[in-house]
Amino acid sequence: MTVETHGFQTEAKQLLHLMIHSLYSNKEIFLRELISNASDAVDKLRFEALADSSLYEDAPDLRVRIESDVEAGTITIHDNGIGMSREEAIEHLGTIAKSGTSQFLNNLTGDQKKDSQLIGQFGVGFYSAFIVADKVVVETRRAGLAADQAVRWTCEGEAEYTIEDIEKADRGTSITLHLKEEEEEFAAELRIRGTIKKYSDHIAVPIEVKKPGSPKKEGDEEGSEQSDEPEYQVLNSATALWTRPRNDIKDEEYKEFYKHVSHDIEDPLTWSHNRVEGKLDYTSLLYLPAHAPFDLHNREVARGLKLYIQRTFIMDDASQFLPLYLRFVRGILDSNDLPLNVSREILQGSPAVDSIRGALVKRVLDMLEKMAKESPDDYTEFWREFGAVLKEGPAEDFANRERIGGLFRYATTETKGDEQTASFADYISRMKEGQDKIYFLVADNITTARNSTYLEVFKKQGIEVLLLTDRLDEWTLSHLHEFDGKQLQDVAKGELDESVLGEKDNAEEEEANKESSATVEKISTHLEGRVESVRETRRLTDSPACLVYAEHALSPQMRKMMEAAGQPVPEDKPVLEVNLKHPLVTRLGESTDDEKSSELAELLYDQATLSAGEQLENPSLFVKRLNQLLFESSS
Repeated sequence: MTVETHGFQTEAKQLLHLMIHSLYSNKEIFLRELISNASDAVDKLRFEALADSSLYEDAPDLRVRIESDVEAGTITIHDNGIGMSREEAIEHLGTIAKSGTSQFLNNLTGDQKKDSQLIGQFGVGFYSAFIVADKVVVETRRAGLAADQAVRWTCEGEAEYTIEDIEKADRGTSITLHLKEEEEEFAAELRIRGTIKKYSDHIAVPIEVKKPGSPKKEGDEEGSEQSDEPEYQVLNSATALWTRPRNDIKDEEYKEFYKHVSHDIEDPLTWSHNRVEGKLDYTSLLYLPAHAPFDLHNREVARGLKLYIQRTFIMDDASQFLPLYLRFVRGILDSNDLPLNVSREILQGSPAVDSIRGALVKRVLDMLEKMAKESPDDYTEFWREFGAVLKEGPAEDFANRERIGGLFRYATTETKGDEQTASFADYISRMKEGQDKIYFLVADNITTARNSTYLEVFKKQGIEVLLLTDRLDEWTLSHLHEFDGKQLQDVAKGELDESVLGEKDNAEEEEANKESSATVEKISTHLEGRVESVRETRRLTDSPACLVYAEHALSPQMRKMMEAAGQPVPEDKPVLEVNLKHPLVTRLGESTDDEKSSELAELLYDQATLSAGEQLENPSLFVKRLNQLLFESSS
């Protein structure tokens, strides 16, 4: 018999080290993880057997069986599910490539309590065995392979593991944990029974343990053979939780089922369990997690609902039933209206899928709206974790864009700090009489936003402005356009309404126009080719100048995003608006030195560029001009 020794990948070594040193705060969680994996293996056998019933190998009764030996200090979890071939054992047990280990390790803080919360987000359930065991032995044979094609995988929690060919008469997988001396309490029968009832009662596969003190079976007649087979009893309800009436399911059962389908270790924020009958017949159980997984913003990662058809498991990540902007939702869908031989290609073109998808989206939006109304603190937490993903919604889901927009939260000029708590509805309720637009400002961060020159006239008029600091915000609102009939307006683009600018003093304006036209003309001459035009501003009260872009031009923030992505950026020349009452502009207008006027015009333009959040082409020249101005002013 050939025994091969393999080394773990570097990241796997680090993760094993963490597991061995008890990163989990609740050690008994290892049994839940291993039972969950065994249940998945049974589900996958059911699915593959739809096309090839011979995979059952004359043993159609599927189950998970737990055995322990207190004296030997071992626990064994048997399942007669799909099992693994030699290649699959090396792939799934010898590496952690599918678990995002590298990103996991980057997120570690060094605080064991905080770090333990990360484990459940990374699909590393099998490795939780090393929390209580110093040696793990896996014996497995894939359904359909010969008995002599089974393998034994052994690891003692070090940098290596061994794999060898063995014979195994029954299909499936057996995982034997050799417990550490200080962890042998977990082999106690009462401890195992209590853990199963606590964490795995919802599992739809029977979980069997030996009956306490069950005697060997004696033959009924003299001379008959005695049986050494122990008797087993099923500990869990073994009924798919989602098929039971809602009134019969406790909150704790819902929470444990969430941990089973999501491999999270924290409770969900909320959930929705619904049975639909009529034109379509299906059951859904949808959960909103409390925390975002590390790869939430990777749109390529497979994610979706667990799909069952007539209680038969079909696939883990049925992404067709929810759009990508709701990819944080976890749960299951069980339908009676899709064919059992369903494939991804059939799903994509099925009218039934489209109908179910629309209903599930509505259900998730209902959950979010209810949470925002009834549990604002929970919703604030949700928005902090998942808001950036929800902002993808208006571009992907045109029909629901206003409902999605109603879930958005922002900081505003009326809110404190950087907390995003104001909704569009809140903003509208505080709008001034006569105001018919929702004003927003795009900036790199909240400090820049609150001190922006573009807010000066709005502060003067007491008009609230939304402060957008997420890189997706401008792109998102370009697909929303309006909310509740109110147009969305970027304060740095286009002309402002009279309701914002206030009434003009016609007499004063007529007198000023004579002087202003000459100043504006002078600045235009000096900045020819740099700006679209120069005009007097009414949006500034304290600053000398600002750049104003056309209504549909790209903002500096959007331009930076496109440049970073390597996309071509169109050249949009801005309008320079100047505050003719500002001393710097007055000085420029009064100057008879053409060279000095040019320097001041360039200084105005550079200041406006910085205020708009753009980079200067020649920062050192700007500093030189500014120092010269300061020197002359102090002379």
